[in-house]
Amino acid sequence: MNDALTAALHRAAAHQQRFEVRFAAYFDALTDPARGALDLPPQGAFPRQALDLVRELSLRGGKRLRVALLHEAAALVTHEPVPGLDDAAVSIELLHTHGLIHDDIIDDAAVRRGGPSTYYAYRSRFPDRPDVALALAVLAGDLAAFLSLRVLLTGDLPPARIATMAAVPADAGAAMINGQILDLERDFHPDADIGFLHTVTEYKSTRYSVLAPLRLGLLAAGADIAPYEGELRAYATAVGIANQIHDDWLDLFGDSATLGKPLGSDIRTGRRSYVVRALLAAADDAERKVVDAVLGDPACDDDALDRIRRIARAHGIDSSLRADAEHHAREAAALTGTWGERWRPEAVAFFAHLPAWSVTRDR
Repeated sequence: MNDALTAALHRAAAHQQRFEVRFAAYFDALTDPARGALDLPPQGAFPRQALDLVRELSLRGGKRLRVALLHEAAALVTHEPVPGLDDAAVSIELLHTHGLIHDDIIDDAAVRRGGPSTYYAYRSRFPDRPDVALALAVLAGDLAAFLSLRVLLTGDLPPARIATMAAVPADAGAAMINGQILDLERDFHPDADIGFLHTVTEYKSTRYSVLAPLRLGLLAAGADIAPYEGELRAYATAVGIANQIHDDWLDLFGDSATLGKPLGSDIRTGRRSYVVRALLAAADDAERKVVDAVLGDPACDDDALDRIRRIARAHGIDSSLRADAEHHAREAAALTGTWGERWRPEAVAFFAHLPAWSVTRDR
């Protein structure tokens, strides 16, 4: 790892550590009447339980890549403290929580970030009422989404920037939902082409995980982003594709303990991920039967996954997908080449080196 990448990772870690304290304080304030508490119903236990589960999943960890992107986007413009930047970071992470909760419902995923998914937390509380568990999990995800807007509307943003910045998570959230819908449609196309997969990635994750933090950080710092929208979108798209290919690679070839969830979720759900698409394209007739036997089988065990890995490695899919991810990462880094002409070099260096990290991380 070179010195510049190490420095970028240290900056990201510093943002993460500071944010964890801020995020916990945000949830504390939601139940403190002296600090702008949420208007929870005076009767009933379920609303508070939903908020507690949103809090628990939100604070359980994650890379906080969006937080680092947002702070460094503001740092492109200024080294001074930026009012409302912490609120913007909370907003984008709450939107992420919303996405995780709903994604785990769609995938019937039991584990998230080393603990039970919100959906399965409810299933354990209501083992005889799966309908109630499902409904409450959906509503908990919705609560996180609305809180992501509320924090911007009630926070410390300059009044002139509130509407513009609140529109960012609203647009990103709508894109995410459309991406989830398209993700489900993708699996009805057994031979979905690479362009279809890139479009799913763009809407399901890139718009809110990369582009939205870039926009929020620059807007919070008072920048006019209209002249740079095209290049910001191009950078986000390249990083997003690199990141998603690597995520798909980790799902089959990573370490479950490090990831905090079981491997093989794409195989078990039958999702036509980048890995699955490559696997189906490369497999011969005998290998295709092995793959088809477990694809979409939630009971697929570790032995079956090992057989899939052996087939994938025999065709070089593990190495070819890493090469694809690295290609898109290099493309993203190259797009930052002109940023130093108008933005602060230290922050530009962060964005130049971030793509390389996105395809070498282990979780």
